[in-house]
Amino acid sequence: MNNLSLYGWNDSLFQLKQNSQYKHLLHGRVSTVNKTNYEVVTESGVLLCELSGNVLYGKSSFELPCTGDWIIFQAFDDNKGIIVDVLPRKHTLYRRKSGTIADRQAIASHIDKAFIVQSLDANFSVRRTERFMYQILEENIQPVLILTKSDLEFDRQQVDESLKHILRRMPVFFTSILSPETILPVRKFISPGESVVFVGSSGVGKSSLINALCERTVFLTSEISKSTGKGRHTSTRREMELMDNGGVLIDTPGVREFGLASDNSEVLEDMFDVSDFAESCRFKNCTHVNEPGCAVIEAVNSGLLEPEAYNSYLKLRKESWHFSTSEHEKRKRAKSFARISDEVKRIKKR
Repeated sequence: MNNLSLYGWNDSLFQLKQNSQYKHLLHGRVSTVNKTNYEVVTESGVLLCELSGNVLYGKSSFELPCTGDWIIFQAFDDNKGIIVDVLPRKHTLYRRKSGTIADRQAIASHIDKAFIVQSLDANFSVRRTERFMYQILEENIQPVLILTKSDLEFDRQQVDESLKHILRRMPVFFTSILSPETILPVRKFISPGESVVFVGSSGVGKSSLINALCERTVFLTSEISKSTGKGRHTSTRREMELMDNGGVLIDTPGVREFGLASDNSEVLEDMFDVSDFAESCRFKNCTHVNEPGCAVIEAVNSGLLEPEAYNSYLKLRKESWHFSTSEHEKRKRAKSFARISDEVKRIKKR
């Protein structure tokens, strides 16, 4: 038997379920997404579920269940079921689907904290941290930076200096699985019932960190390549694991590219401290690029705003604008197609 409150079930989710026409059926949480089915944690155990036709054909691809989703299912065997409804998502981490301009992909939902995992070797990148952080803040998820392999030689002062513009917005932990005392503060930072997703590149030690937090081997890990310094791509799917204290940990495959799937200028400006200066710009619609009287550019020139952070802000803003414009055009085409379809139906009825 599983206590679903340890997996995050609460009164708010209960109220959401009451709005479903299937509220009389059982509910559970998606722990793993396979190619053709879903592993779902329920009160009676883990079920292997498939989608009902209404869910499969009635939702767009990014709305289909992802790891962390709470679903309603109809059981038809001891360990099998059919997913008939998906409860409305909250705090869902998305990214732009690889190979597309404006398609979103849901990574995990109902997330409280997102651990951005980077290793203190050649993999370390402040720019990559900013990219993850922006998408995480967009969904009101608390970002946390976990720096692994602190047993390696690294310049602590240089790392602190490179992160100073984002430190006030998220805590940072220096960890090493070879030093259990560095793992303990991270474990204490996860409360019972909280859901934490781990994101980062391949080889940074996400799975090893989860094993250390759980104090047992829950995910397989592979050795680091001596030639590249990177780990083999061990995690191939998003999986959920429960800590002994009730915290829910979600491992994700390493990503080479994390495309933005958001357009929130306020979050972006606040994240890079641009908002602190933007209010003093001469023009309200200032783009902070080449306008006269731009307080942001003046802050960069005077050293109050780091040039690297400013350039990263412009790059992420451009990418998010591009995504937003492409998504807007896609919605317009969908509405036009819907109008055409409605007109065809009316003609047929005549």
